[in-house]
Amino acid sequence: MIAEFRLPDLGEGLTEAEVVQWLVAPGDEVALNQTLAEVETAKAVVELPSPYEGTVSTLHAEAGETVAVGSPLIAFDVAGEEPTAAPAAAEKAQPNLVGYGAAPTSGARAARRARRARPNAPTVDAAVLQAAPHDAAPAATLDPVVERPRSTPPVRAHAKRLGVDLVLVAAEVGDRPITRRDVDDYVARGGRPVREPETVPAPTPAVADLLSGERRETRIPIRGVRKHTAAAMVQSAFTAPHVTVFHSVDVTATMEFLASLREDRAYADLRIGPLAVVAKAVCLALGRAPGLNARWDEEAGEIVQYGYVDLGIAAATERGLIVPNLRDAERMTLVELSAGIRALAETARSGRTSPAELAGGTFSISNIGVFGVDAGTPILPPGQSGILAVGAVRRQPWEHQGGIALRDVMTLSLSFDHRLVDGAEGARFLKDVADVLEEPGRAMLLR
Repeated sequence: MIAEFRLPDLGEGLTEAEVVQWLVAPGDEVALNQTLAEVETAKAVVELPSPYEGTVSTLHAEAGETVAVGSPLIAFDVAGEEPTAAPAAAEKAQPNLVGYGAAPTSGARAARRARRARPNAPTVDAAVLQAAPHDAAPAATLDPVVERPRSTPPVRAHAKRLGVDLVLVAAEVGDRPITRRDVDDYVARGGRPVREPETVPAPTPAVADLLSGERRETRIPIRGVRKHTAAAMVQSAFTAPHVTVFHSVDVTATMEFLASLREDRAYADLRIGPLAVVAKAVCLALGRAPGLNARWDEEAGEIVQYGYVDLGIAAATERGLIVPNLRDAERMTLVELSAGIRALAETARSGRTSPAELAGGTFSISNIGVFGVDAGTPILPPGQSGILAVGAVRRQPWEHQGGIALRDVMTLSLSFDHRLVDGAEGARFLKDVADVLEEPGRAMLLR
């Protein structure tokens, strides 16, 4: 029978997705839960698993095409009688972009589509490739016997710019998705490009444009994460009355504390940075500022205050700005916060943040200091009443113990929804965060 798989409910108000690339083609045999395609929602790039086992009959959308929820995506020829209506079992088995697909009927691992062999292409023994992945054979001979490397579109684009064949990287990293760091590590270890890295031609000077009578412009489609972020920021900016307050803090004691951890063998590998300390200070300070850990429910006519902290960490990626969340951050130790923030950033950069990780959030932090910026006026994520921007740590003259000394100084910028938070509560919260950064031992006094 022919079974159609329609784009499932994406959740979180997402109503469409763009097909980034197909990993199967008509005529391919697919297994249950085998990855069919990579689709990009307004929040993340997600692998879409197969709800059926059978043969691909038709692809209803091309790569780059946007598909609405409920529209046909792919058709399969599967064993069984032709149903009169959509089978209930199939509906139960259909995956959605927030979950992980249908329940497998066996413990076998889902298959992945191998690259197609090119006519008359010689084969390469996999053992030879593993033993000498750089020199086993020219790149043109590798495709017939090596599975398609698992990676995200940003990683593939990065590898292409460096002239690196991901097949060679896959031979070194094993059977897991390839990350940007894997590509960089491959090059750093002396991995040879299979071709010269792509070079971006120098832009034509404006004067030359004028002399030639030509004016150049680039048009980039507004879609995916950038489209969603733009709509959310416009909604937030014109819905919540924003107020931003600033406070410069002497964080010398925090920087000395972190330096001592790096020198301690027990903590040296944890890579705890200032952002983790800020996150800990925020979680502690929110306990005394309930208005900043709340949302305005216009429809119900209520202010909803949260008894937990789902801490959003803004991450700049190649696809745009996203804000994944650390669930129950108030329960985490400094070490756990540091590891969680690092994991969120790595997942975001690889393009694998799921819609579920982006949902919700009760308060957010934006680390603008990594770009060398001191302060800003961050816009509230929709549904949140507060966001804290963390500026760069700068060594500068500062009043200290009655004199002037060089100190490590950071500027904090707090934006809040003035419907829920008045100036006194915002200032008190900012002072509580600053107190912890000025003297990390004060964290022992807050609860």
